[in-house]
Order: sequence, then C-alpha cells, then structure tokens
Amino acid sequence: MNDNEMIRDCIQLYFDGCYESDPEKIKASFNPNAAITGYLPDGFHEMSVDDFAGFVASQQPSPMENNDEKLLEILSCEIYGNTAAVKVREAYLGMIFLDCLSFLKKDDEWKIYTKLFHVES
Repeated sequence: MNDNEMIRDCIQLYFDGCYESDPEKIKASFNPNAAITGYLPDGFHEMSVDDFAGFVASQQPSPMENNDEKLLEILSCEIYGNTAAVKVREAYLGMIFLDCLSFLKKDDEWKIYTKLFHVES
C-alpha cells in the first residue's frame, strides 16, 4: 500500500470512529500527542486525543444509529516526506466541517497529528 492509500485509510478510520461514536477508532487514527483545535458555534475548543475520543463516545445514539448524513470528501492531500497536509470536508452532528489535518509517518504508519477544524454550515 502506498502513502496516499495509507493516509486515506487513516482518514476513513477517523471518520468511521466519529460516525459510529467509537473512541477506539479515534485513538487508532491519531498520534497520541495530537491536538484537536477549532471553533464550534459556541466558541473556541482545544482538545487532546483522549478528550476528543471521550467527546465522540458521548454522542449517543451514534450518528450511524441516527442515520445521519454520511459525507466525507478529501479535498486535497499533499505529502512531503514523512509529513502530509490534508483538507477534508465532512458531516458530523448536523454540521459540515472543513478540517485541515496534518499527518506524521512514524514506524511506517500515518497518523493524524493535528486537526484544525472550521464549521462551514
């Protein structure tokens, strides 16, 4: 599997974790030192991976169980050695997010290192 495919698989794992409210999939897609930062309608949010995984797990019933819209678009993916910058549009909890994801490749695995998010609508 090439780097682009591995990054896409990691993004899909992250998205599936959100859609299924599965904290283990979230933790598996992020580097343990990752930061999740951005603005929600109620203001600025900054989270660790554990905080974010807990937030995702708390969404019950899950978006999948609610038959929420399923939207995941990879808008761009640029790989520079063992780093990558990816822009993703996704639906989650009734909002459309634009995420800027930075990736690091370590031990032949790509993981999300930062998630900077913006609510489009």
